[in-house]
Formats: sequence, C-alpha cells, structure tokens
Amino acid sequence: MEIVAAIGVLSPFPFYYWLWTSPQSWVNLGGKGQDPSKLMAYVSHFLKLLQFISLYSVSSLSWPPPLYFYPLFLFGQLLNFRVYQLLGESGTYYGVRFGKNIPWVTEFPFGYIKDPQYVGSILSLLACLSWVPIQYILLWILGYVFMIYLESKEDPATRAKALS
Repeated sequence: MEIVAAIGVLSPFPFYYWLWTSPQSWVNLGGKGQDPSKLMAYVSHFLKLLQFISLYSVSSLSWPPPLYFYPLFLFGQLLNFRVYQLLGESGTYYGVRFGKNIPWVTEFPFGYIKDPQYVGSILSLLACLSWVPIQYILLWILGYVFMIYLESKEDPATRAKALS
C-alpha cells in the first residue's frame, strides 16, 4: 500500500508540470469554447481527491488532534481561501498560462508571503503530521517545492495564445 500511496500523493505534479510547460496543448485538447482553467480545475480536484485518499490509506486518525494542528491548518486554509478569493478560478488554475489577462493582485497575502497558496497548503499538510507518516507529507511538500521552482522560472514564450 505504501508505494500506491506515494504515487497517489505525487499524481498531480506531472499534470501541473505539463500544463505549465505546454499550456497550448491543454488549450487545444479542450477545444474551442472550453475554458482551460475550468477544465484544469476539474482534473485538479480529482487528483486532489486521489491525494487525500492516498494519505488516508496510510493515516492513523486519532482525536483530539495536537494543539499545533489548529493554528497551522486554519492559517494554511485561510491563505488558500484568500488566494482563490482574490484570483478566482482562472487566476488559480493557470489562466495566465492559457492566455487570459489576470490582474496583478497586491492584497494580503500577496506582497506579504511569497507563493501564499503553496505556503498555505504546506502549513495544512504539516498540521497533519500527527496522523500521517512524515515521508508522505514530505513527498507532497517536495511536489509543491518543485512547482514553486518551476513557476519562478516562468517563460512568457511558452504561454498559450490569447483566448478569444
């Protein structure tokens, strides 16, 4: 079960890599009239479900959680919520890579925390350390670190053509 759980935890990152480095292929795959960010969101939600099932399969849930769980998890989810609230679906799901015009945002947490969505997700994962073996948490975090690095090297030449 351990190798299956590890594969499940890592499953979204090849998808994100492909979309980040070849956004036009995703736009073309979706066809005319399809919103590539919305399609990405659907696939991402499915992959997120696989990640959660994978963690659950190796977890040992006990209640109540340790005290550190609440501040880490709640602040992590606050960051995720704010990112989605400020950027919307298109901004969160690579709209800029798919040729959409996404306005620059400077409200909290942007301008205060670098990569706030990834930081929020990492904090939420760390909150679960009392339930999930550390190697799975670290694998997931490694995936986020890889994406932070990849996205920091954005190449405008690989963006999709502007959507009409």
